[in-house]
Amino acid sequence: MFPPRDPDVLDMFTVYENPRDAPGLFVVRRHVIGPGGPQPAEGFAFSTLTAARAAIPPGCFCLGRQPTDEPQIVETWV
Repeated sequence: MFPPRDPDVLDMFTVYENPRDAPGLFVVRRHVIGPGGPQPAEGFAFSTLTAARAAIPPGCFCLGRQPTDEPQIVETWV
């Protein structure tokens, strides 16, 4: 689903529940953090949280929610 990881950048995957652009769905969005700073990349929508989490590449670590996260953010993985 997501392209292979590039060893020269850090991939961050944020799981959203019910975002404005995909109401009623869970969306996983990848952000690439490299020398030029963070850049948004692709995202995919799912009907369940379980399916969204299954799309996150193996080996990622869940950071959970942060107090300053937007309400629709479920968790972030790096």
